[in-house]
Amino acid sequence: MQKSIRRYWPVFLLPTVLAFLIGFVIPFISGIALSFSEFTTITDASFVGLKNYLRLAGDSSFIHSLWFTALFTVVNVILINVFAYAVALLLTKGFRGTNIFRTVFFMPNLIGGIVLGYIWQLILNGILANFSRTLTYTAWYGFWGLTVLMCWQQIGYMMIIYIAGLQAIPTDLYEAAYMDGASASQVLFRITLPMSMPAITICTFLTLTNSFKLFDQNLALTAGQPSDMSELLALNIYNTFYGRTGWEGVGQAKAVIFFILVGALSVLQNVLTRRKEVQQ
Repeated sequence: MQKSIRRYWPVFLLPTVLAFLIGFVIPFISGIALSFSEFTTITDASFVGLKNYLRLAGDSSFIHSLWFTALFTVVNVILINVFAYAVALLLTKGFRGTNIFRTVFFMPNLIGGIVLGYIWQLILNGILANFSRTLTYTAWYGFWGLTVLMCWQQIGYMMIIYIAGLQAIPTDLYEAAYMDGASASQVLFRITLPMSMPAITICTFLTLTNSFKLFDQNLALTAGQPSDMSELLALNIYNTFYGRTGWEGVGQAKAVIFFILVGALSVLQNVLTRRKEVQQ
């Protein structure tokens, strides 16, 4: 049986490799090439060198959306992970009904981003109407609206990962700590948090990448209004590519920069948290 598997493994691997090449590698290489071109369709692309990247550097909307996205990502990574970890700690105490609470907290993650955006638009605009405001009154209303939406959707998902990490901690460590007279805060900071670092690494990675490349919710909740001031980076790229005639190449250049940023941030975060795991 093992000899047969070893003999025919390329047959099983080939469909996956083909799908990866067709769905990712070829479009990715084409996208990089198009970022150095002017085009309206792929067939009429003409090479222009670094022109698109130079135009990108002078695009104030892109610079604003970059900083807006960076701030949004920092706030959401902190809030989502802190609240998800706190909820996970509560739901691993063994009280009655924990499974129901876990299900309720996780359910928002099953709803699509566009649907969530419109749901929260109705809710938040209904609340703000009492103060003669809307989510598009200023960029900061949209910012905190997106933050509330993102936290509501992601906390339950990260909670499940943290619960798995907490349940993997050996109970012997807690018993030994309490026998030595350790306080609850000492147990949390000396045992629970350090032993949860693998889960923290995963959740930090997921919240960072999900926040930085958020698109559907931004489109549905504020559509970047007012005046594109609540526009996150992914929506800015979309609007550049599809909404600004003659800027298709610039939109593609933005997409390449976006990929590099997300990739660099993901690698940096993973290296830092993995190093913390090793130290523990």
